[in-house]
Amino acid sequence: MLRNIKPKNARAKRFLKNREAKVIENPKTTLFVRGSTTSQTVNDALKDLYALKRPNCVYFGKKNEIKPFEDEEKIQFFSTKNDASLMVVGTHLKKRPHNMTFIRTFDNQVLQMFELGIDKAVSMGEIKHPKCAVGMKPVLVFNGEQFDNDATYKHIKNYFLDFFNGDETDAVNLNGLEYVISLTATTENKIIFRTHTIQMKKSGSKTPRVELQEMGPMFDFTIRRTSGPKEDLWSAALKVPKEIKHKKIKNVNVDEMGDTYARIHVGDQDISKLQTRKMKGLKRSAPEEQDQKEPKKPRTTSNK
Repeated sequence: MLRNIKPKNARAKRFLKNREAKVIENPKTTLFVRGSTTSQTVNDALKDLYALKRPNCVYFGKKNEIKPFEDEEKIQFFSTKNDASLMVVGTHLKKRPHNMTFIRTFDNQVLQMFELGIDKAVSMGEIKHPKCAVGMKPVLVFNGEQFDNDATYKHIKNYFLDFFNGDETDAVNLNGLEYVISLTATTENKIIFRTHTIQMKKSGSKTPRVELQEMGPMFDFTIRRTSGPKEDLWSAALKVPKEIKHKKIKNVNVDEMGDTYARIHVGDQDISKLQTRKMKGLKRSAPEEQDQKEPKKPRTTSNK
């Protein structure tokens, strides 16, 4: 592990302060690492994912002797040295060809890992269509009930949401939605990864007509080995600081999309006094009106 470094000047002090824990986190940095043996398919996949993740990422072009599932110390070393909580390692072995390992860390400890094998790949360079601008956040679409029911698929969905999260924004500009990433879960333990650019066309109204155009990369992944999160580490990672925790208001709830719902309690209402449309069929008869009238109190006389 790395030793604790004491700052010797103001620049080093600012650098170390930027790495300290914050209430509002910095955009997460992702490391793209080549293993000791890789294939051209793996190299192209790493470069394409690096192009989608820029600028919050670092690419290691040289080969590194790293085995994520066998040696976690090297992952912790990379995470601590580069202040990165996300990592993608590409390897190619006879046992597991065209292998991509997606890693997430918390507090420089391995939180979870997913090993996805590439069955089929189409790189961005093979598709001669316009590409998205650097730093744009994609629209993520998850197709398949597995992403809601299966625990492994749930963690994979959560990982990719965190992977492409980028900077926090309060509003969305329609012109800033340049591309969409679709992940489809199949019954054969596979995930279909597709990327398309969003084309806004004239429709004759205020709402534009939307068309999708292939951009790449495109992958057919097969889920291989997985390492789920430990309960204590996972609960610590999900802990929300008190400073940004919303105060709970009675009978008011907020859903995942940020919409607010409130419950209003109304007292008992006398429907008999409700004013309705006057119709002869609804008019009360004389006996009914007599029953509705309260009985008169008898007069009291005083004897003088």
